[in-house]
Amino acid sequence: MATSVLIVDDDSAVRDLLRRFFHTQGIEVSVLHDGAGLRRRLELERPSIVVLDIMMPDTDGLRALRDLRAAGEDIPVIFVTGCDSVAQKITGLQTGADDYLAKPFDPRELLARIEAVLRRRASTPSQPERCARERFGRFEVDFVTRALICGEQRIPLRESEFALLKVFIKHPYKVLSRVLLHDLVHRDDLPFRDRGLDVPVWRLRRLIEDDPSQPRHLQTVRGQGFVFVPDGEHAALERIRA
Repeated sequence: MATSVLIVDDDSAVRDLLRRFFHTQGIEVSVLHDGAGLRRRLELERPSIVVLDIMMPDTDGLRALRDLRAAGEDIPVIFVTGCDSVAQKITGLQTGADDYLAKPFDPRELLARIEAVLRRRASTPSQPERCARERFGRFEVDFVTRALICGEQRIPLRESEFALLKVFIKHPYKVLSRVLLHDLVHRDDLPFRDRGLDVPVWRLRRLIEDDPSQPRHLQTVRGQGFVFVPDGEHAALERIRA
């Protein structure tokens, strides 16, 4: 299974450096700018491992990890920090980190430590990915070939369509804001634009809706974002809005 990394660091230079390096290694990368939203992010996205900075201005890494472990979250975490004191290293490991790396560091060393942690964790993420195929309504999505299947018809999906549909399928019945959708789809590779999702959503609706002007699966929640309703029931959407 492919390795994916969530980088939580308030330093944009560090985020950009690690993102570029991991991309060259074929590793999926997403980023978070502070520790405050880490628990919420993990409810929506399941990376193989989290690289967590300790020294952040709002919610520091130690507090963020304490909150995760207190909630029973066992995802692998590697701390990185500019402070290399023995006391902080001990505190980090006692808090529940799997490893600790002081800045500045070589990204290759971080990758080696990630691989070592995942080997100790039996080389699997804390929560497995969904199966290779997923059904909704009259459709089936093949995640391996990136195709939408309806009866005998197999429809290849554009990269943007597949990425968007995969996010929705992983988070059914959850209202996802435009900002969050952008972050989950583009993984911070593109700047956010408020109307940037209009075309991908329109294209996706043309594929999965009987009437794109009256969508049942991919619904708009006015003022909040979008919600994916696998069974296409309007009653389910009313419960979500309520």
